[in-house]
Amino acid sequence: MAHSGGMPTATPLLAGVHPARRAFAGGRGYLAACTVGLPTRATREAMIADLDAATAGRPDIGAYSWAVERSRAHFAALVGTTADRVAISSQASVAAALIAAALPEGAEVLVPEGEFSSIALPFVHSGRGLRVRTAPLNSLADAVGADTALVAFSIVQSATGEVADEGEIVAAARRVGARTLCDATQAVGWLPVAASVFDAVICHAYKWLCAPRGVSFLALSADFADELRPLHAGWYAGEDPWASCYGHDVSLASDARRFDVSPAWQAFVGAEPALALFAALDPQELHAHAIGLATSFRERMGLVLPERPSAIVTWADSDGCEVARLTAAGITASGRAGRARVAFHVFNDDADVDLAVRALGR
Repeated sequence: MAHSGGMPTATPLLAGVHPARRAFAGGRGYLAACTVGLPTRATREAMIADLDAATAGRPDIGAYSWAVERSRAHFAALVGTTADRVAISSQASVAAALIAAALPEGAEVLVPEGEFSSIALPFVHSGRGLRVRTAPLNSLADAVGADTALVAFSIVQSATGEVADEGEIVAAARRVGARTLCDATQAVGWLPVAASVFDAVICHAYKWLCAPRGVSFLALSADFADELRPLHAGWYAGEDPWASCYGHDVSLASDARRFDVSPAWQAFVGAEPALALFAALDPQELHAHAIGLATSFRERMGLVLPERPSAIVTWADSDGCEVARLTAAGITASGRAGRARVAFHVFNDDADVDLAVRALGR
């Protein structure tokens, strides 16, 4: 998938992926971007500077709003849309709940088996009698039926690293008039994602985009946005947030900002430089880098290469011994759903593949 439409991407500041590695102070042996990304040097500096200023009695409220709006614009560029189509949120589940509230009572929602809970549970517990049905990811498109109102899925599965065939899923949904919700939390930052393909895209930026936790985005198509209600409307959802701090007679923003939640200021201070970094990189280069490392690891481990390559590699580890071996060798990895899980990102290189393969005795 490539970027499409909307706001131009940022002017490239870096010649490629390898110079971008200098934006990070660490990364050697860190194979867990799928769990939490590493802060960039600029993120650390921005957050320390903000804390020092606040400690000295000089918090800069204007700078907070600037960081929020620049972060919104960076994310819009990353997914090929415009900032007016992007709402800010705090968590993926908050945005998913907004979508759930817009569906008709008793509507059918189709999700992959083993989908990340923050995407599935808001529909299960919406209080609207939604019928949540599951199917294997590789046959999700075939499971779309005439009664399906929404297909909600992570384009990259957290537990397995599987990459969805979004083309088939979206086509199947459109044939029956169903909406599509894509969770791109495990994708944006290494896998190019075009918001225009889907009705809604959710992304929490604390993983592959290396932002502090608490910075999440919801990109919406214009017609789907018209069907949503601003359930979480607060002061920042106003047309002019600084004029909508008091009272109930407030004009909400006419664009996707009406779905904003009140921003976690300090988190956005740290997020802005990280998002600026990724928006300034060629998404195809990021993809090739991550996939190249992951494929090398798979081949050396004797693992089957997936039909759709992923930067996340998982394999059976029911007793946790594989993750323990990696940990003992000083490698940060993770275990999910009875599987060992490693991820390769911009701050990793061939030496990280070597470290992991040796640690596992291959």
